Amino acid sequence: MNKITTIIGLSFAVFFLIGLATTLTRSMMIGFIDVIPVYLLMGAAIFMMIYEAFFDKS
Repeated sequence: MNKITTIIGLSFAVFFLIGLATTLTRSMMIGFIDVIPVYLLMGAAIFMMIYEAFFDKS
């Protein structure tokens, strides 16, 4: 049960972050070059969430 709730919560957070990042690319005034740092930060945040949820058992 703990793993299921972890996966559900993690998927909600990942979908939110991906949706937030892709919303920026839909704007006409913001180019792809401007959004690259956002994608890098979102990728780092998603990686850290997955690592802490499943691999960090200290």
